[in-house]
Amino acid sequence: MKRIIKFFVGLSVAALFLWLILKNVNIDEIKRSFYHVDIKMIFLSLCVFLLGYMCRIQRWKIMLLNDNSHITWRQCAGPLMSSVAVNNVLPFRIGDFIRAFGYIERLKISATTSLTTIVVERLLDMLMLLSALGVSLLFFKVDSSALLGVGGVALLILAIMIFSLLLYPTMFRRAIVYICKLLHIIFPKISDKLLEISNKVFASLKYTSSKEVMLKLLFWSILAWLCEAFVFAIIALALPNITNWVAAWLAFPVGTLSTLIPSTPGYIGTFDYFASQAMIILGNNAVAATTYVFIVHFILWLPPTIIGGIYLLFNPVILKKSNGVLDK
Repeated sequence: MKRIIKFFVGLSVAALFLWLILKNVNIDEIKRSFYHVDIKMIFLSLCVFLLGYMCRIQRWKIMLLNDNSHITWRQCAGPLMSSVAVNNVLPFRIGDFIRAFGYIERLKISATTSLTTIVVERLLDMLMLLSALGVSLLFFKVDSSALLGVGGVALLILAIMIFSLLLYPTMFRRAIVYICKLLHIIFPKISDKLLEISNKVFASLKYTSSKEVMLKLLFWSILAWLCEAFVFAIIALALPNITNWVAAWLAFPVGTLSTLIPSTPGYIGTFDYFASQAMIILGNNAVAATTYVFIVHFILWLPPTIIGGIYLLFNPVILKKSNGVLDK
């Protein structure tokens, strides 16, 4: 019931933001603006976008080497792309669940490592996006609260916390152990399982937080998100009615971070509204901004959905029950 309610809330949020986007624009004008798109530039943006995913796959491979030293880039590519595809079409982040537990035997890794790598991925991505937003806000002299409702100080504090967790995960281990001890008084079995899981997770985090590994992860994260940022910029250049294409560098972090707001699979509505607002704030008209974000959203959504869907079609996932605690 909670999931059903959450789904319909997300659907309502998506509908609200789509209405906010389209209520002040002429649909016929948006249709006409699509005819002037530079197809060559769109194709270039697609190539750059796929290059960014190649970097993400390499980053995941590095994290999985701790469990399987012989794992290849090709082995990692399908599971990662399929998880993105599932997240794009199904609610509740089911794609992450499938990647965490559906490929452990195929990749010869533990469930703990698989789950931990996804958490580290999310932290690295958040760090990259907050950094990109901070640089963009500084460059354009825009108040972040006007776009996301969050002040610059809060963003800075959050970025520092994420970076600290990535580099020094053991700092937070004491807090987890303390919570488990308190919980043990009332729920001893739950406390013991939670402690066992946390021990395994922190063991995996110890590997990713080592200087050598973390430098590699940061390198590939920066490359991956730079590629995605260039996708935003290239598509802005592909539209002649975008008068200030540089605004794409602000639309990129603002639109991507807005996907944290509960919405439908594929982040319909939320991404489009906030990315278009970033374009409008920096001088582009509403029709141009709306056309722009729809094309960007299409490029970000369709290719990984098709690629991952094809992989799933020929490599179906069968989830098995585990008798242990994240041990298989």
